Amino acid sequence: MTYSDARSELWLPRSALASCVRGVMARDTLSVALDEPQRYNHMPVAPTCALLWYLRGECQVLEPGAPPLPHSPRAPIAAATLCGPFTRPTTSWNPGPMHAFMVLLMPDALAHMTGLDTAALLDRIVPAEEVFDADWQALFAQVAQADNDDQRVALVEAFLLPRWQQSRPASALHSHRLTDWSRSVALRAASSGLGRSLRQAERRIKQWTGQTQRNLHGLGRSERAFFEGAQAHQDGAVHWGDIAQASGYADQAHMCRESRRITGYAPGELYRLMQSEESFWAYRLWAFGVGASLE
Repeated sequence: MTYSDARSELWLPRSALASCVRGVMARDTLSVALDEPQRYNHMPVAPTCALLWYLRGECQVLEPGAPPLPHSPRAPIAAATLCGPFTRPTTSWNPGPMHAFMVLLMPDALAHMTGLDTAALLDRIVPAEEVFDADWQALFAQVAQADNDDQRVALVEAFLLPRWQQSRPASALHSHRLTDWSRSVALRAASSGLGRSLRQAERRIKQWTGQTQRNLHGLGRSERAFFEGAQAHQDGAVHWGDIAQASGYADQAHMCRESRRITGYAPGELYRLMQSEESFWAYRLWAFGVGASLE
């Protein structure tokens, strides 16, 4: 294994925020010396939006599809940003030591609380000062000035809880699983507003999440396969055909195609990289630190 002792931490939200917050992540490499390849960050397709703080250090995002190599084109992002849902895997790079803090928000929850058009944020990273009002700007400042990440989590929860309680739809589920969330969104879309046709429901889903119900269903299925694979690796008995069937795929080839679309890698290759490469820290964090909590 070639990954380091850099700190990667994740907090799951309290139940009252489960339908609003997917999780809170922190990454701190200030106390370790990472070489150039180790300073890349690989992320999968994501249905969530993200509030992102670079508390120390910088981040450069590679152009879509660019390999993690020094000559690949890339662009810096602001220290405080809003990331929309992403329909493709993303890779970023840190020029040096860094400390980042990220709040993963369900896109429909962000839309309900702020009125933002999350569909317009698809595959975009926008400076926070360009999209948020004064109250949200104050949150960004408080989080940046906090003494530690536990304080930051408390600040975010205290800020979001009353806003989500005020704007939360009555049918929102308290579930961390993407499959449950996407079904809840589909149910609300089908029963909301004056028009309740299939086309109108699909339009609402796209408006609230930036994606189609079919895409959301595929992400939920992929998430289940991801956690099934992580558990199988821990048990030392990986049978990809069985995992594909248990996760709702037509066959193993179907699962591999979807895994490549969402992560850029076939399942076996992804787990090999997770276990050997520093830059796949986010996958390790979710697979081996969170999978059991989502059962």
